[in-house]
Amino acid sequence: MATNNKEAFLTPLSRNNPILIQVLGICSALAVTAQLEPAIVMGLSVTVITAFSNAIISLIRNTIPKRVRIIIQLVVVATLVTIVSLLLRAFMYDVSVQLSVYIGLIITNCILMGRLEAFAMSNKFVPSLLDGIGSGLGYAWILVVVGAIRELLGSGTLLGFRIIPQAAYDFGYADNGMMTMPAMALILVGCIVWVHRSIVKDIED
Repeated sequence: MATNNKEAFLTPLSRNNPILIQVLGICSALAVTAQLEPAIVMGLSVTVITAFSNAIISLIRNTIPKRVRIIIQLVVVATLVTIVSLLLRAFMYDVSVQLSVYIGLIITNCILMGRLEAFAMSNKFVPSLLDGIGSGLGYAWILVVVGAIRELLGSGTLLGFRIIPQAAYDFGYADNGMMTMPAMALILVGCIVWVHRSIVKDIED
C-alpha cells in the first residue's frame, strides 16, 4: 500500500503529468499565467479541489449508481469550486478578479473529471486523496514556471516586486511585451513539454 500511495502521489507530478503528458488543462494555463500570483492561486485552487473531490468520490463510490455518476461528480466539484471562489472573493479579491471566470471553469476542467473517472471511482480514500494532490500539483508547477517566466521577462517583476534593476533599463534593456500575450504561454508550455519528454525518454532508455 505504501508503494501504491507513493506512486499515486508522484506519478502525476512528472511521468503522467496532466499538462505535459495528458495535455489537459491547457486553456487555463494560457489564460492565467501572465503574472505569477494568479498562476499560483489558480494552481493551488485546482489542487485543493482535485484532492477533496477525489477523496469525496472515493468515499461514496460504492453508493453511486453508474447511470448518474457523472452528475454526482459534477455536483461535488461544483460545490467545492463555489466554496473556493467565495473564499477567494473574501480574502483575495484582487486575484479573484484577475482570475475572473476561470475559477468557475474549474468545474469543467478535464483534469478533475479525468481523475475522478480513472482513479477515484476505483480506489480507496488515501490513494485517491494523494492522486488528487499529485495531479493538482503537477498542473500547478507548470503554471508557476510559465507565470514566473512571463512576468519576469514581460514586466521585470515577480509577485509585483522589481527583480530586474532599474540600471538594466538605463542601459537599454526593455521588457518583452510579447510575454504578456497568450501565444507566448503556448510556446513556453510547448518548450517545457519538449524538454520534459526528452528527459523522461532518456531516463527510461
